[in-house]
Formats: sequence, structure tokens, C-alpha cells
Amino acid sequence: MEQEKYAIIDIGSNTIRLVIYTRDKSGRFTESENVKAVARLRSYLNEENVLEQEGVDILVKTLKSFQEVTRHHQLKSIKCVATAAVRQAENQAAILSTVENETDFSIRILSEYEEAHYGYLAVVNSTPFTSGITVDIGGGSTEITYFKDRQLLYFYSFPFGVLSLKEQFIQEETPKKGEIRELRSFLKEQFDQLEWLGDKRLPLIGIGGSARNMAQVHQEHIDYPFSGVHQYMMNKDDVEEVYDLLNSQDFSELQRLEGLSKDRADIIIPAVEVFRYLMELIDTKQFALSRKGLRDGVFYEEMTKSFDLTVFPNVIEESFHELAIDYDINLTHAFHVTNSALLISKALEAVDLLSLEEQDYKRLKLSSALYNLGSYIDSESSHQHTFYLLSNRTIDGLLHKERVIIALMGSFKNKGVFKRNVALYEKWFTKDELAKYTLLGAIIKMAYSLNATKRDIVEKIELEQHEEVLVFSVQCREDWKPEQYQVEKQKKHLEKQLKQTVEFRFYK
Repeated sequence: MEQEKYAIIDIGSNTIRLVIYTRDKSGRFTESENVKAVARLRSYLNEENVLEQEGVDILVKTLKSFQEVTRHHQLKSIKCVATAAVRQAENQAAILSTVENETDFSIRILSEYEEAHYGYLAVVNSTPFTSGITVDIGGGSTEITYFKDRQLLYFYSFPFGVLSLKEQFIQEETPKKGEIRELRSFLKEQFDQLEWLGDKRLPLIGIGGSARNMAQVHQEHIDYPFSGVHQYMMNKDDVEEVYDLLNSQDFSELQRLEGLSKDRADIIIPAVEVFRYLMELIDTKQFALSRKGLRDGVFYEEMTKSFDLTVFPNVIEESFHELAIDYDINLTHAFHVTNSALLISKALEAVDLLSLEEQDYKRLKLSSALYNLGSYIDSESSHQHTFYLLSNRTIDGLLHKERVIIALMGSFKNKGVFKRNVALYEKWFTKDELAKYTLLGAIIKMAYSLNATKRDIVEKIELEQHEEVLVFSVQCREDWKPEQYQVEKQKKHLEKQLKQTVEFRFYK
């Protein structure tokens, strides 16, 4: 059966990119092809804001190369959007006409609002942030938004980006101290105009290639043990550390720096200057990277227009739905495992053997629903596969640390396996946190055993404390012998964490 495909061409001021999305079995579109060309169209805008013929030729040549790809994939649904370089060009009508006559594509020029709005949509639909400031610095413009309770309140598009900042303030490949001072003064003058931006004390969420490169450089610099940059968090000191690292390199060293694209070596420092000043103005210590940006925002709008809903009600629920379809999760079974895990946890809380916060309950629910996910690949080594899948797959709405927690709890087999899995990330957690996640993992494993035959027979779980023995009474609506066997086999893991003898008594 032919797969449904959809494509977006994003004509930016620095790069032009073709992204092809293919509908997978869960019904969602996932990125299957990503082709990039460094065109630097902003460099061909002259003093009269006319895009010179050389720039138009580069644009057409790039689109013709993309055309070979889209024709090969027999794509019919192709969105072609352009931002600042074409938007600011006085000869934009001629550019659009030339492209339409010489290629398969028709360009839609995004307004300043649309460019900012699509970045906001990408962030609220793919990250856990309910309020924040987004910054998308391209080659020729910089979009800032402020959203609160997942609603866009303010936006502004500045007519400068990394290429225009470099052209205006930096004469050679890397900036001199005097040039940096002038650049900082300019940024202060520009950003201070936005009264709604100061002292918000909300995360600054970076979108686009410059923000992604800064995050990648930091990950390489600290030997980050985790895959992916989407939802990567940096604090103010981390940003300063990257800034100092970049400024300590000459241009040839920057071009070879791990994590930094060679074509961004001459523009990364002005970009980081923008992030530094915005963090200072907002008064925030948090910088987050959203790998999803304008193209994804355009995509979300296109894919949801028939539902009249561009902002997902719940990002985590959307992600769970995707995982459930991708890995054939039995939702009824997942519900019952989750319910039993909650009943056991609340019973332990009632006798002061466990103390959970609201966030812990969210983790418990998600980990229970995803427990033993890896059996989709191989039942014999399912725990190992579960940890690998959950810790290496980007899950929208989960920051990296949260993803590790869910992976640890959702793959719990025993304390030894837990220790091996957490080894790379041990510095991220306190001893008390690890003890709690180990206990919650053991509870989930027990809840899974209580539905060993997937008959969903458990109706009630109650707990009584008898000196050194914890007695769980489990009411079932059918014969429980298979579940009882599994519980007796696995209860040692719970006993080790609670440091008490545990009994399970079943009844109808």
C-alpha cells in the first residue's frame, strides 16, 4: 500500500530546507526525509532591499534540486513557505513569479505574525511548558513570543537575524571585543522596547538552527549521556560556558568544533549574544531547546485544520497515544496495571511507608501504562528493550530527566538492573530520589503481576500492617491462582525496598 506523504519547503534567510513527512501506522506523520541547502539569501539583499539576481538564481537552483526529490517521491501535497529574506525583498512579486514559472512550487510568504505564531504552536504542542518566552533567530529576522497557560499573548518580529547582525557589526569571521560591545548595545536598545518581555522569569525556549547548535555544542562539551536535543535544558551558567568556549576558538577551530555546523561557525557568536541578553532581560536561569519550530507549526496547522484545534489538549497524552499504537500496547491491560499500582501506592502512603507528590503520581501512571513496552521487540529481554526505547526515543512533553525516570520505572526488573540502567545518569539524582523510583518500579512490577493473565480480575486492594508484616488483601472477580503465582515470585522486590515482609491474600 502506498504511504501517504506530505512535504514542507522552508525558504529561510540562511538555509532552505525540504522536509518530507510520511504517515505511519499510528496515523501520525513522522519526518522521513530532511534535505538542507545553505543559501544565505539574506546576503543578496542589497541596500534597496532588492534580492539580487545571484540570490534569485541560487533560490531557483536549490528549489530545482528539491524538485528532483519531490518528483521521485511523487508528492502532490507540498507547502512552500518563505520568511524574512523574501518578505523583506522589494522585488518579491518577481521572485514569486520566477519560482512559479521555473519550478513545481508556489511560494507563500509568511507574515511576521504567522512566522512567530507557527513557532509558538510548535513549542506548545511538543514540550511540557505551559508558559514561556520563545525566540526564533533566523538569518534575517528574530521572532519573540510570550505565551501563558498555553495561549499566545504577545509576539514581535525584529527585522534582524544572525546574518544581518554579522553584516552590520562583525567585519571578519569572528568578532572583536569592540564589535561585541556595539552588538550588545544594539540588542539592548531593540529588545528593551518590548515592555511585556522584562522580568518574566519564565523559561527562554530557543527555536531554529542557532539554538540547536548551541545545545549540541554544550552536549558535546560535557559528554552528555543522552540522545537528542529536543527539550534539552541549559541553565545560565551552561550558556555562559558555551559562550566562553566559542570565544576561545579561532575561526578554523570553530569550523571543527563538535556540535557546531561548519556553515554556522561565523554566525553562532552573535546568536548566543541574543540568547544571553534575552535571559538577562527576562531574568531567567532556564534555556530550553525546541527542535520543533516553524515547519512543525505549519504542519500542525495543516494536519488539524479539519478539527478546528491547533493546540493539543495534552502533549503527554498525545505522546502516549503514539507509543500505544507504535508498540501495540493493550490499553485495557495498561489501565488495570496503572489502577493496581495506584491502589498499592495509596495504601502504602496511608501507613507512612511512601510519600508521593503530584508529579510522582503522573510518573507512576505513565510508567505503569508503558511497563514492559519492550516485549513488542522480544519478550525474553523485554526490560532491557523497554529501557532503551523509552530513554532513546524523543517523547514530546517529557524533558530529558523525566524521560529517564519513566524509563527506569517502566523497565524495572530488579534492583541490580535498575542500578545498571541508571549508571550513566546517576549524577542527575539524589539517593532519596533513586530510592523512591526503585520502590515505584517494584510497585509497578507487582501491579503487572496482578494482571499476569490480562483478564483484569483485580477489583480492590487494601493494606493492613501487622507488626513486621504488611498484608495486602486483593479482591478478585475470578480465579486468581495464576496471578497469585506471579505475585509470590515477584514480591521479594517490594520487600527489599520496604524492608518488610509482604503477604498477598486473595479473595472473591
